[in-house]
Amino acid sequence: MGNPFVHLDLSTSDPEAAKKFYGAVFDWRFQDFPQMNWTGIDVGQGVGGGLGPTQDAQQPTSWTAYVAVDDVKATVAKAAEHGATVVVPYMEVPGMGWLGVFMDPQGGTIGVWQSANPQPPEPPPAKQAAAKKAAAKQPAAKQAAAKKPAAKKAAAKKPAAKKPAATKKAAKKKKR
Repeated sequence: MGNPFVHLDLSTSDPEAAKKFYGAVFDWRFQDFPQMNWTGIDVGQGVGGGLGPTQDAQQPTSWTAYVAVDDVKATVAKAAEHGATVVVPYMEVPGMGWLGVFMDPQGGTIGVWQSANPQPPEPPPAKQAAAKKAAAKQPAAKQAAAKKPAAKKAAAKKPAAKKPAATKKAAKKKKR
């Protein structure tokens, strides 16, 4: 399976105006990170992002999509080998991860992101289908038992019978 898009960033000459616009149109929420001169965008669900000022007066306002990768440096080097123009070879985002940005040979800008806390990968669809197929072959009673939560299974077990208090006292007397 290919690498997914994980983040979108807006570079703009007027971040405050962009926050007002996108907040009004899409009901997005923003969190400022003044030490980074950047604002996080919380979209509620799906791929979130951020916005910040353009890096120089010649840079146009534009969105950059970021793709998840295992190794920013290796991916940027691979892109350069295939004709990309490297814009940001490698940059750490403290406590979050690392990024790189390049332009493809046609002029499209794209970023790559390596998370400091990667999520475990989901099993490939083929393995999910195989697991469903195996479950379908099980007898109905086994399938039902497999679907019950562990707490219900534990509750279904009968506790061991308690000995009457008189029997416990008699056992203690024998030990003496």
